[in-house]
Amino acid sequence: MGYHQAGFRVVGVDINPQPHYPFEFRQGDAIEYIYAHGHEFDLIHASPPCQVYSVTSALSTGNHPDLVEPTRRALQAVGRPYVIENVPGAPLENPLMLCGTMFDLRVIRHRLFETSPVIWWPPAQCRHIGRASSAGRGGKNGYLPGTLENFAYITVIGNDYIADDGRRAMGIDWLPKNRLSQAIPPAYTKWIGEQMAEYLRTHLLTRASSRIAGPGFS
Repeated sequence: MGYHQAGFRVVGVDINPQPHYPFEFRQGDAIEYIYAHGHEFDLIHASPPCQVYSVTSALSTGNHPDLVEPTRRALQAVGRPYVIENVPGAPLENPLMLCGTMFDLRVIRHRLFETSPVIWWPPAQCRHIGRASSAGRGGKNGYLPGTLENFAYITVIGNDYIADDGRRAMGIDWLPKNRLSQAIPPAYTKWIGEQMAEYLRTHLLTRASSRIAGPGFS
């Protein structure tokens, strides 16, 4: 959504069906798709599975693939400008870290972005000022009701948040709760897309119809 808001025509690719994806979608292996079709696009955004790098990885079954390096190899082989998004702790090169507080959103969500060409500076600093919590389940067990009514920021992870509050905090109104907790705010990729679009205009004389392909939901 962020790249769409930045002016790109968006094509999404994932190995699994994505019924909530709001743009053109092609089901298939994303890395194979990059090798076969990456040259058709001005910019490629990749979001390899993050579970193997997540702070909660110890709670998983351990069967999640480590796809950052294979994804990078595919992107570099194609030679188009690219973005790789993942969680803190992922092995990204010269990553840019973005947070919802940089965009005046009421969500604390740190994500890393490896970009080529490199974007060195974020739009602002993190501003975690005020109370933050993922709690808010109707006042039971000591939780305060109405997450956004009682906290300056929420974290939108797991199940400890109210779905409508999470959607408002992240600027996403089209995803169910189980997908929302894995998403990133469109403001992140809108800002990145604007930086990349300027690069394309000034350095590559971009084609009239700009398109982006990206595995995953980001």
